[in-house]
Parts: sequence; C-alpha cells; structure tokens
Amino acid sequence: MLPRHPRSSLLLFVCLLLNSGYFSFAANEWPEFRGPSADGHALSKALPLEMGEGRNVIWKTLIHGKGWSSPVISGGKVWLTTSKEDGTELSVVCLERGSGQILQDEVLFRVSNPQFCHKFNSYASPTPVISGGRVFVSFGSPGIACLDEVTGKKLWERTDFVCNHYRGAGSSPIVWKNLLIQNFDGSDAQFVVALDIASGKTVWRTERSVDFQDLDAEGKPAGEGDYRKAFATPTVVDWEGKPLLISSGAKAHYAYDPATGGEVWRVEERGQHSASTRPLVADGTVFIQTGFGKPQLLAVKLGGVGVLEESQVQWRLKKGVPSKPSMILHEGLLFMVDDSGIGNCVKASSGDVVWTQRIGGNFSASPLYANGRIYIFNEEGKVVVIAAESEFKVLAEGKFEDGFMASPAVAGDDLFLRTKTALYRVGSSGVGK
Repeated sequence: MLPRHPRSSLLLFVCLLLNSGYFSFAANEWPEFRGPSADGHALSKALPLEMGEGRNVIWKTLIHGKGWSSPVISGGKVWLTTSKEDGTELSVVCLERGSGQILQDEVLFRVSNPQFCHKFNSYASPTPVISGGRVFVSFGSPGIACLDEVTGKKLWERTDFVCNHYRGAGSSPIVWKNLLIQNFDGSDAQFVVALDIASGKTVWRTERSVDFQDLDAEGKPAGEGDYRKAFATPTVVDWEGKPLLISSGAKAHYAYDPATGGEVWRVEERGQHSASTRPLVADGTVFIQTGFGKPQLLAVKLGGVGVLEESQVQWRLKKGVPSKPSMILHEGLLFMVDDSGIGNCVKASSGDVVWTQRIGGNFSASPLYANGRIYIFNEEGKVVVIAAESEFKVLAEGKFEDGFMASPAVAGDDLFLRTKTALYRVGSSGVGK
C-alpha cells in the first residue's frame, strides 16, 4: 500500500475531530477571563439578539455578597466568586448550567483584617480559571485556592503572598501548561508568580524591573498608591515558535518567558498607571491599553529584546481608549468602548479611526464578539448589540434590572451574564420566560 501523504493525514485527523464533537465540546466551555481564546470571541452562531429582564432569560439566580469576577464554565457547571462586602469572607459559588441551581456555596477564606478596597471595586474581582479538571480561584494576596472540578473539594491553597492591593485586587490568574500564572501589582510589591498546578508550590517569581517609586507624568512623587498599581490579566502567545507571556504592570508592559519568568522585553509608559485589561495579539503585533492617567492604546511590534525603543511602537492612539474594558479585534478592526460610553473602531494596521460614536452609560465590563456582532454591557444594566463592521450600526438594545461590572461568558448558544446582584442564563429558548 502506498504511504499516506502528510496532508491527507492532517485532513483525516481534522475530520475525526469534527466527527468526535471536539469543537462542539470546546464551544460549551468558557474556562477563563475573556474565554477560551482569551480575546472575548465566542464560537456560537446563534446567540440571541434580543435580551433584557424577562426577555430571553432562561434562568436567573441571585448571588449573595459583592463580586465583580466573571463566570467561567466547564462540564455543565458555572463558577464564580463573591465576598462579604467588608471582605471578611471570600467565597466560591458553583451553579448547575442547565437550571441555575446552586450546587456549592463555600467560604474559602476568612480574613480577620481585610485590606482597604475601593467601593468601586470588590474583594472578589479576579476571575477563576478552569483547566485539567481543576478550578483555580484567586482573591489576590488574601488567598489562592485549587478546587477539584467534580467534587468542589479544596486541593491546595496559598495565603502567603504579601501584596497591598491598595484599592483591591483585580488581576485574574491564567494557566499555561503546568503553571498557574498570576500578576501581583500593589503599592508595596510588584511581581509575577508561577505556581505548579498540582501542588501550588512556587516554580518561579519575577520582580517587576521598572522602579515604581518614580515620578508621575507631571514630575511629582508617585511612590504611593495608584501609580504603583495594576489590575491587568496576562496572556501567553506564540511568537516564531516560542511562547511569550505578555503582562501589564504599573508604568511598564512586559514580555516574559512563561517557563522561567525571565524578562524578554518591556515597554515603559511612566505617565500611565493601573493597567486593567488583557492584551490582544495578531499578525506579529501586541495591542496594549496603558491604563489610567492618560490612557493610550499601543501597537507594539513583537520580536524585540530589552527595553524597547519608541521605533518599535508601530502606532499610538490617545483618544477614546478604555481604562477598564478590554477590546475586540475582528477582521483587522479594533472595537472598543471607553469607560464613559464612547465607542471607537480603529484599523489594527495603523490606528486610524474608522468611526466614533456615543453609546452612552459607564463601562467596566469587556465586550463580547459572536457571529458578526459585538455585545456591550454597561454599569447601568443596558445591553447594546452593534455590528462588527466598519460602519456603526446598532442591531438591538435591552435592559436588565441591575448593572454589569463583570464581563460576559458564553457556553453553547447561551450567554451567562453577571450583574451586581444575579447571574443570568440568556438564550433563544428563554423567550417569554
């Protein structure tokens, strides 16, 4: 028999995957902040267009306490975190995906003397991550826990990291291979740590290399508080066959070797602070939102080493850039809505503005892309669906009882939306319910 051509083998493998339901299984999971591809894209072709209180709602479950973490979904379960408003009890909540019934509601950490948390934030803002049958839950320095996804049993915990989050934690953990990676950017310490997912032991820890006890953009001392802070979630990308951990801190944005924590490069942005978003990467460029102060969007060419020069920043956008919501990248266009409700569409290749529109409201949640649409959720509970196109077009609007601080999740053809008080499952089968 003639040997099979490598391309034929690849096609056969893809067909087997399709027939096995692999891709439908992946579409039923939302394992981390901003989803399986870490960019806010959902695979569903049938998310509902119309939604709101009592409109396409399959179920609604009240969630006690205060928490801005986004839901994560795997194996028919939905996980999120919450806290007593004073931060003395930090809890995990697990719900049945089909019915919204609460399966587990457990205090993971009791804190006798919580750090200060700004009322705009919560003590349960980092989003969990699910990988390999385990659920990793972080509240920042007060505690990180690993739970068995099936039983909910706590397998290990860490409560020994020293970091004053100053206004509360916000960075979500991610999993890369056998490592749980977490940013810690506080007023007293700034570092990135990688833990062994099986044991919770530290594999590496890298201190941020930029002196955060520096001057702000106006030349004033910035040794306290916000100019030392960051709330961003890192991401791992492949660059020319090698992985890079892209991680935003205060006053600088870094690329590390995720296996060792070694710094590969950094872009220094000393006039900005409190970076809070997750970077996007496409076509050899990383798109970074710089945070508060004077927020900008940087397009940085990958491939550099050391402290990058301005020439390696391909372009900058200085107007209409969000401080808190992350962006959507689709077909060469970047879509964003800033904290005050101004929507922007810009060309990823150049930063040229395609359109700018007032959407209205205040925003913390990141938008979602699915099937040519972008779903946008504001702090007042309003939902706006726009076309992911070069021409601004509103497709639908809706209103929920309470506002959105958490970003949305998708499993199958349903949205899982967390407001300040409840978790919703929204889908076309919920018409009239």
